Amino acid sequence: MGLNVIMMGPPGAGKGTQADRFARERGLPKISTGDMLREGIKDQNPVALEAQKLMDRGELVDDSTIIAIVRDRLGRADTRRGFVLDGFPRTVGQAVALDRLMEERAEGPLVVIDVSVPEQELVRRLGSRKICGSCGTNAEAGKPACGKCGGALVVRADDDGQVVLERLKIYERATRPVLDYYRTRTTFRVVNGAQALEQVARDVDRMIDDAAASVGGGAAGRRPGERRMSAGAAE
Repeated sequence: MGLNVIMMGPPGAGKGTQADRFARERGLPKISTGDMLREGIKDQNPVALEAQKLMDRGELVDDSTIIAIVRDRLGRADTRRGFVLDGFPRTVGQAVALDRLMEERAEGPLVVIDVSVPEQELVRRLGSRKICGSCGTNAEAGKPACGKCGGALVVRADDDGQVVLERLKIYERATRPVLDYYRTRTTFRVVNGAQALEQVARDVDRMIDDAAASVGGGAAGRRPGERRMSAGAAE
């Protein structure tokens, strides 16, 4: 049975850092829609370029584009043992589509981790966050250059000023309902992301292992008898 993880949380919560670490330590592919979109932008893909305009304004990319990107990625051979999703799903419609895809795959349940951080701390983190201007990797604390490729660090366009507040508003409006969609499942866990990085990592590992062990079956980790919400009902 595969180990399939969704790492959730608002912008600045550290979910990307935990997704990177967990995937690396468990030998699983980390699948980030943001990374895939940045690759498309570098290749001047028209769809990715349009998506960039939305992201730079702090808005979400439309569901159909994101779902198609993720479906294609999860169809690759390296996901058979499992995967770690970072940045998907961000809407209930995307979550419904992912449930359907997991039922088609029939390769283990989804473990959903919500990295929770107070809004004031998120604003502080986002205002000081930098990424590599070359490869898009998040900067490590205290590092003068990218630890992955050595590139120069820059402030993300969507971490600037009012865009930060807009991103948090969009998260509350569009993505928070996704947590409600998953909240009653046996595989849903909440981690305190305001702790020291090492403690967050320990909690993430423990909760993922505990959630995976609690499931006896069911492609999406739903409780017995739980009815899947249709895309129409979700909206």
